[in-house]
Amino acid sequence: QVQLVESGGGLVQPGGSLRLSCAASTNIFSFNSMGWYRQALGKRELLATVSSGGRTNYADSVKGRFTISRDNAKDTVYLQMNSLKPEDTAVYYCRAQAFGGNYYWGQGTQVTVSS
Repeated sequence: QVQLVESGGGLVQPGGSLRLSCAASTNIFSFNSMGWYRQALGKRELLATVSSGGRTNYADSVKGRFTISRDNAKDTVYLQMNSLKPEDTAVYYCRAQAFGGNYYWGQGTQVTVSS
């Protein structure tokens, strides 16, 4: 069974930075794409994706502030978050999409942006 484990969340002041990590229990080359989502007040938002070929896409709400990257040697995907705002407060989830179409989710990590 594929497991995704997020880490790196926490409390940060507005304007600060955090880097989230998503460690997979299998080779991430087995995934067509990996991405980061967040959920707050019942609303889920896709933030960024990175394909197996390294192509990235971002939501307008985080473009220019967040960067998704992958370390194939560590089977880990990262989300570097800069210039954080209070409205970025949410639970952040990692998701992997296998080539066969299955989706796998991590357990989530809380990010709170507050002074």
